[in-house]
Amino acid sequence: SSIIQRPILLQGHTRSLTQIKYNREGDLLFSVSKDHVVNVWYSHNGERLGTYNGHVGAIWTVDVNSTSTLLLTGSADNTAKLWEVQTGKCLHTWEFKTAVKRVAFSEDDNMALAVTEQRMGYPGSVVILSIKNDLEAEQSDEPINIIYPKGSKAMSAVWGYLNKYIISGHEDGSISQYDWKTGDQVKSIHPHTAEITDLQMSEDRTYFITSSKDKSAQIFESNTLNHLKKYVTDAPLNSAAVTPIQDFVIVGGGQDAMQVTTTTMRQGKFECRFYHKILEEEVGRVKGHFGPINTIAVHPDGKSFSSGGEDGYVRVHHFDDDYFKFKYPELH
Repeated sequence: SSIIQRPILLQGHTRSLTQIKYNREGDLLFSVSKDHVVNVWYSHNGERLGTYNGHVGAIWTVDVNSTSTLLLTGSADNTAKLWEVQTGKCLHTWEFKTAVKRVAFSEDDNMALAVTEQRMGYPGSVVILSIKNDLEAEQSDEPINIIYPKGSKAMSAVWGYLNKYIISGHEDGSISQYDWKTGDQVKSIHPHTAEITDLQMSEDRTYFITSSKDKSAQIFESNTLNHLKKYVTDAPLNSAAVTPIQDFVIVGGGQDAMQVTTTTMRQGKFECRFYHKILEEEVGRVKGHFGPINTIAVHPDGKSFSSGGEDGYVRVHHFDDDYFKFKYPELH
């Protein structure tokens, strides 16, 4: 579509992308993949600054603190690692019994959560870690708390508004809200009929968006879990994000090649789709990946977004000026 400039292709991974993340300023983009490598890029031109080496399994997840000093990753090697962003030095390793599927810093950077996989007699958990933001400090192995989600296993989790709650998305399509201090479940809803693949907070954390294998993305209020919006598509979704400035939602996914016969496999499934956030209608698509889209992130200034695919590429898309003049046709 004419509102998107030609994408910048980031070629730094040999296997499928699992998560990409901008820092708070948006000048850096971090990417992790099943190839054990963590990359950091300049988001404006796609130049690779460096790598963070040390994991010995697929890396599932990454997050960066608000001052861009510390990076957190979680891996199939059953560890979460804390890195110094500038030097690439590993500052601490937390060891778990199972894979770490999702990590996230709290809003004030003083804590982080790690979602561990439910496997081989080990319950899945959401572990609350204490984070010291002093690069010289000794990090603590002792968690602040451990939440054991009831029922279906947690696939993903985020910190809610003002760190009040932790919100988790589950394999059965349910969403739970926990008081992380007590570990108690405050609320649970079941809005999706299949696995929740991604949860992303709005800029101010007052609402969040989910994506699901049930081919929909939905928006909920953080503090109440009230349902606000739903976007329906025709392919399983792996990721969803909200754009600042314009009222759009970007979703991506696509059927895995293993589950599709070559005759029905349309390249067209592998595109980022834009929906009008308020009106819930599709307004555009951006093609590109040669396989399912696994992860989407929007630049904090709303002027670009990136997608990471099963094909091993990260594509950085900058919007043209026309995008910011884009007005949805008036409804009469």
